[in-house]
This record gives sequence, C-alpha cells and structure tokens, in this order.
Amino acid sequence: MTQPSLHIATYNIHKGFSQFNRRMMVHELRERLRELNPDIAFLQEVQGLHLLHAEKHATWPSRPQHEFLADEVWESAYGRNMIYDHGHHGNAILSRFPILHAHNQDVTHLHFEKRGMLHCRIELPNGPAAHCVCVHLSLFGRSRNRQMDALADYLDALDEPDAPLIVAGDFNDWRNQAGEHLARRLHLHEAFSHHAGGRPVRSFPAAMPMFRLDRIYVRGFTIRQTTVHHGAPWSAISDHAALSAYLTRHGH
Repeated sequence: MTQPSLHIATYNIHKGFSQFNRRMMVHELRERLRELNPDIAFLQEVQGLHLLHAEKHATWPSRPQHEFLADEVWESAYGRNMIYDHGHHGNAILSRFPILHAHNQDVTHLHFEKRGMLHCRIELPNGPAAHCVCVHLSLFGRSRNRQMDALADYLDALDEPDAPLIVAGDFNDWRNQAGEHLARRLHLHEAFSHHAGGRPVRSFPAAMPMFRLDRIYVRGFTIRQTTVHHGAPWSAISDHAALSAYLTRHGH
C-alpha cells in the first residue's frame, strides 16, 4: 500500500503585516494558508497579543493569530517568546493531526533577543508519532550555534533517536552552517539541498529571494517534492517566502 504524502510548510508571517509593516495582511494570510493547505505548518513571528494593533485596526482578529489562522482546519500550539507591555509574539505549529504534547523551550542567549523552540509531538496516520519543532534562531552566529546545541540536547534527552523528526523555521543562517551541525547531532537532512546545488533555497526577501534563511530539516522521511512560494501574491503578505514539502516516511 502506498503511504500518503505528508504536506508540510514553514512560513515567517511577519506578525501578519506586509514588508515594512505597510499593511495588515492577516486575513489574506489566512486565505493563502488555506489554499496551500499543509498538513502541518511551522509559523514564526506569530502575534499572540497586540493591544495597540487591536485599537488601531478595526478588523484585527479578536483571538491570538495562531487560533485565528487555525480555525476549523487545524489544531494549534503556540510558544510565547518575546513579551512587551502591549503584547507578545512567538512560534506556532498548526496540525491537521492530533497534537499529543506541546512544549516551548527557552533558548535565549542574548537578553535583548528572546528566542524559543516550540516542540510538538504529533500523531500521524498509520505510523509512529513525529516530533515537530518550530524554530526562529538568532541573528548572531555564536548564538545560533548555542541554540542548535540546545535543540540537540533537548531532543537527545527524549531518548528517541529513531523517531520521525521535522525541524523547520527561520534559521537566520546566513553562512549556511546549520546543515552540518544538525546532521552531525541529530542526523537531519535539509529538504531543498538535494536538488538545489547542495544548499538550502533562497527565501528572503519574498519579492526576489537572495538569502537562504528558511529551512525544513527532516529525519525518517523521504522528500518527494519541494516548493518555494515567492513573488506575487506571497510577497504582499510577508517579507519571507513560504516553503513547502511533500514527505513520505522511510520504508513506505
């Protein structure tokens, strides 16, 4: 029997605003995610609360963005990372399948740059549950290395070295050092590298991508198809392109 593909996506949604914060785009974002229709979505810069936006914009959702985006399609989990007087934002995972467990691990290295990784254990059809981790790493190389070590230490402590694993998000990895690091520690492989000249794909800025910031790393899956969603209409929604991939589990 052929195992159905698992469709996943990662997207830095820029808190529901277009590039340079010119327009609120959270409603268009929701429609675009529904058209893309992934089984699991890894989202960064998700606005959990923003009292000033709620006052300024009449159509600002009354619920946290992860709940607004997931409504009636996906389950959702949220990890609050950056907290300020008028609100907070962080990472979110939306899943068509049951989220069995969710935990947000603080991996902050620099006090002015709060970072976390959201880990969910997600039940998949006809097979073992998968560990899914949404990350948004530091702008600084030394901090990114520490955060990737923290990620590996956290997953090692789960003591499930053969469990299916997906780590996706905005790695801010300008120098393309994450791949070797994650392959060595966690046996992860980057979804786009096998057919993009051995390097992750360009994803920023969304209008004409030049930088390879966003990634999908997998373990225990075969990569069937990958797509970069850039240019119109995606570039009107966020400053990052969305990435998506179709996966099947090894042995299927």
